[in-house]
Amino acid sequence: MPKDPSVAVIGAGTMGNGIAHSFAQYGFTVTLIDISQERLDKALQTIGANLDRQLAKGTLTDTAKTETLRRIRTSTSLATGVADAGLVVEAATEDVAIKLQIFAAIDKAAPADAILASNTSSIGISKIAAATARPGKVIGMHFMNPVPVMKLVEVINGYATEAAVTDTVVALSRRLEKVPCVVNDYPGFVANRILMPMINEAIISLHEGVAGIEAIDTVMKLGMAHPMGPLQLADFIGLDVCLSILRVLHDGFGQPKYAPCPLLVNMVIAGRLGIKSGEGFYDYSAGVKNAKPSARFT
Repeated sequence: MPKDPSVAVIGAGTMGNGIAHSFAQYGFTVTLIDISQERLDKALQTIGANLDRQLAKGTLTDTAKTETLRRIRTSTSLATGVADAGLVVEAATEDVAIKLQIFAAIDKAAPADAILASNTSSIGISKIAAATARPGKVIGMHFMNPVPVMKLVEVINGYATEAAVTDTVVALSRRLEKVPCVVNDYPGFVANRILMPMINEAIISLHEGVAGIEAIDTVMKLGMAHPMGPLQLADFIGLDVCLSILRVLHDGFGQPKYAPCPLLVNMVIAGRLGIKSGEGFYDYSAGVKNAKPSARFT
């Protein structure tokens, strides 16, 4: 693989546009791929707005902003978008069937020596790799949200991932000024295996009337030095995503401690998904910074 591989990012949502932003900012040519041109256009607008924030803070120059945007091209064709990529990072919906379908397609279209990485937060890398004819070149590259700001990259080795592939992904993460942590392929890996049961327990505490939303979040912020309380964090992640990850953990380990709280299940069924829907545990109708606990919990 060349020193600076061309990077393809599949999925133009929050994580995908953040990953594309980060690679482009650090000098990589990026193709951002999505089936919707509207989503791609929105992603470019988001990247531009995030670069403007960096500009306002003095962490980026006008020239760097222009060069970053110049390095990003878009495509609605997966086959065309990955055709010359040295690294493909999939950042699609956290759904097993969708990811398997995408990786089977990437495997057919990407160069034979390309590394295929998934930004999955919980789905097994070995399972994803089995959808390809190159399991040794499949790896997890789990970025944290917001990608341009958060330093951690959880690098997940599948059962067959080659050591050279791991070394390359670690080196590329460092090129982005990230801190890579190499972990092995078990449900939820490290980050979500620890985080999601905590969030779930916070939801159970609310469900059982132990305390209200603000009290639960304040205890964790002031008592445990968390920058954000678990219920607010769940809203930020997306309650549907939290539920999906908990189900992966529950199915993978078969232990009742990972069973999602019924309140979480009901909220997702009702479409109360957090910031993305305008209401979760908090009401975001007045803006994210002015969010108040949802009236349904008071």
